[in-house]
Parts: sequence; structure tokens; C-alpha cells
Amino acid sequence: MAVVLRLQRIGKRIQPHYRIVAIEKTSGPRAQPLEVIGHYNPKAEKDKEKVSFNNEKLEYWQKNGAKPSETVANLILRAQKAAARAEQAEKQEEKK
Repeated sequence: MAVVLRLQRIGKRIQPHYRIVAIEKTSGPRAQPLEVIGHYNPKAEKDKEKVSFNNEKLEYWQKNGAKPSETVANLILRAQKAAARAEQAEKQEEKK
């Protein structure tokens, strides 16, 4: 059973919204996922609002051999960078 982390589209025709899911590699796009890890909203204005995921679930699936798709890997990096920028901004405000 090869598990991958990929996007599963939900939402309306002109209002795309995606789930980041752990799913078997051979499953189709509408198949039942093993677990929903997070969400991606491409229409959101801020990076922090675009991608949200549960770090514990993500680490669990990656430790068990799930490979993220190229798009999901890029979204994870983007979310981590946004979180790091938010932490730096908070530290700078505390120093003032």
C-alpha cells in the first residue's frame, strides 16, 4: 500500500478549494482519503490563510513513508516560511 500526500479538489466550479489528504496512490481523485491533513484555499489573500495543515498528522504520514506530491511539497514549504516570518515579526514587536 503506497500512500501519497496530494490535493483533492472540493468546492464550486469558480470557487476552488482543496484538501491536503493522505490517500493510496492507485486511488482516483474522488476516492475516500485515509486522512485529511489540511486545506488549501488558492483564492485567499494572505499566505497564512491559503494553507493550513496539522503538523502532527503530516509528520506521522511522512514518517510512515507517505511521499508528498510536488505541489503539496511546495505548499508545505510556503506555509513553513509564512510561519517563520510571523514568528520573526512577533519577536521584533516584543523588542520594541
